Amino acid sequence: MTADLVRDSWRRIDAWLREYAPRTFATLRPPAEHEEIAAAQEELGVTFPPDLVASLLCHDGASEGPEAFLFSTHDRLLSVSGVLADTGFLRNTADGLDDEDAEYYWHHDYVKFGSYEATSDGLMVDCRTGRDSFGAVGRFFDETGTGFGKAGSLGEYLAELADELERGRDAGAVTFNGRLIWEWAMSARPEWGSADDPLPARDERLPELDLSCSPTDLLHASHLNALEELGALIAVLPRERVAEAARRQLRRLAVDTGLHKYPEVESALDALERGEAPSPPDQAGPLALRLRAVLVQAEAHRDSTRRWAAEKMPHGIWGSPYRSVYESATIRSRLTVDWRADLHADLGSPPLPPLPDERFLGTLSNPAIDSSWYAAQYARGQDRPRW
Repeated sequence: MTADLVRDSWRRIDAWLREYAPRTFATLRPPAEHEEIAAAQEELGVTFPPDLVASLLCHDGASEGPEAFLFSTHDRLLSVSGVLADTGFLRNTADGLDDEDAEYYWHHDYVKFGSYEATSDGLMVDCRTGRDSFGAVGRFFDETGTGFGKAGSLGEYLAELADELERGRDAGAVTFNGRLIWEWAMSARPEWGSADDPLPARDERLPELDLSCSPTDLLHASHLNALEELGALIAVLPRERVAEAARRQLRRLAVDTGLHKYPEVESALDALERGEAPSPPDQAGPLALRLRAVLVQAEAHRDSTRRWAAEKMPHGIWGSPYRSVYESATIRSRLTVDWRADLHADLGSPPLPPLPDERFLGTLSNPAIDSSWYAAQYARGQDRPRW
C-alpha cells in the first residue's frame, strides 16, 4: 500500500532531520486528528487520496518561518488548515474557467499541500476520483497553471525526498547551523586565461571598473537578510574581525574563479594580508588593467561569475570590508554549497545569533551599516497602540 510508503518515508525523513537538521525537524507539527481531516474533505467536497491522509497523520504541516521544513521545490508542508485556505484561494482564482481550461490551470478537485509562500505557487495532488491520475502529485505556477509529472503518488514523492536527504549535498540537501537548506552549486566552467597573458596597453579601450568605492561605504541592512544568521553575526562583530574575514573571503573568491593565477591579483591580495595600504585606485594601474581585461575575456567566454568577481574585487581592495564580505559571499554562494561554513570559519567561528528579524534590523546600531529604513519602520510599529 502506498500509505505504508508514506509512513516509511516520513520515518526516514524524520530520522535524517533529527540527526542533521534538528532545528528544521522542530518545525514539523504533530499528527493531525482524523476528525479534522474528515471535516476538511467534507468542506472541500473531495476525497483525499490515502497518501495525503497518511501524510497528515504523520505531520500536520510545518510551522511558518525561515527555519521551516521545505520540500526540495522550496514549498512548505501545509497543515490541514493551510490546505483548506490555499486550495480555497486557488478555487476562487480559477472560478469561471471551463473544465478544459481548469484542468491546465486549477481544477476544482485539485488540492494544494505545499506552499511556496511568496506566491500562490505550490505542490498539489489530484483528488479526482475514478481517474488514473487520482493521487498524482503536480505543481501549480501562478503564470502557467498546473503541471504533473512530479510523482504518481505522494508516497512516491516522499520516498524520493527521503532518498534525496540521504544522498545529502549531492542531491542539494545542505545543512548549516541545524537547518536544512536546499541548494545547488553551479557546474564548474572550463578554465580559460593564463598568468602569462600580457597586460593591455594603458590606452586600450576596455570597460571601466567601478572605482568609486571607499572604506567608509555603508552596507544596506537588507543585505544582512541574504546572509541569514551570518549577516546578523557580521553586523555585531568588531570591524577588525569583519575586515579579516573580508580579506579571507576575497582570497577564496579569487581561487574559486581563477583570478588568483594573475600576478597582479595575487600581489594585491598578499599586500592586503600584510596590512599594507593599497595604492590609490587607478583605471590604468596594473590591477585595474588586469581586471578590465578579464571583463572582456569573461564576456567572450560567457563566464558571468568570473566577470562579476572581477567587477567586485576593487570593493575588496579599496572599499568597505562590510560590503566586500557580503559581495564575496554572495558570489561564492553560486560556486559552492560550503560558502556558509567557509564564511563562519573566516569570521572566527563564534556562536551564531538568531536569523535577523525586524527587531534586530530596527534596533541595529552599527555605523558601517545603513539600517535607517528598518529603524523608522520599527519605531512606527512601536508607536502603534496595543489593544
